[in-house]
Amino acid sequence: MSPFRNHTPKRLDITTVVSRYGEHRTQLRIDFQRRCGYCNDIDTYRFAYFEIDHFIPQLKDKKPFLTIKTNTDYSNLVYSCKSCNNAKRNKWPTNDQNIPNRNDEGFVDPCDDDYNNHFERTATGKIVYKTKLGEWKYNNLKLYKPQHEIIWNLELLDNLIDEINKIIEDSPSTSLTDQLRSCYEEYRRYVKKLGELGL
Repeated sequence: MSPFRNHTPKRLDITTVVSRYGEHRTQLRIDFQRRCGYCNDIDTYRFAYFEIDHFIPQLKDKKPFLTIKTNTDYSNLVYSCKSCNNAKRNKWPTNDQNIPNRNDEGFVDPCDDDYNNHFERTATGKIVYKTKLGEWKYNNLKLYKPQHEIIWNLELLDNLIDEINKIIEDSPSTSLTDQLRSCYEEYRRYVKKLGELGL
């Protein structure tokens, strides 16, 4: 088994008042290192499908749930892939914004170091849960979807290709290394295009 992720995102302490929470998107993307706070997928392959989630949802229709965090409060925002954002929606089992989980149901803020204790990855990158609370989150965020394993493997492949390219750059120019350089450049153009298309 491998660690679920190698980095715990940390939000900057931003208190600037903005009119729309979308104005925080660029900084959130930096703070979360271009990764979904919930599944850790990188946005390289699906940038257009990354959204902003309210960790504590805005549950205006549920009483006695009181929302003291505003819609634009940076400390409550999570850079999230569309899949996790749609799966989470307004789920908040405790109905108390001060209690994110109770009786192994609910959530842990992705910026909390404890988040990593609930999941790990298999050798192929599949997400698996380690705790009862992790199991609840795994099912409610639909972390069993194969896309998470696929994106993990694409990122691994991307890193290997970069390592190969470094070896090629340090090698003398031959017809083989020139062909490999050409393949590398074509691959980089392809990945860039995927990101632009949001696929």
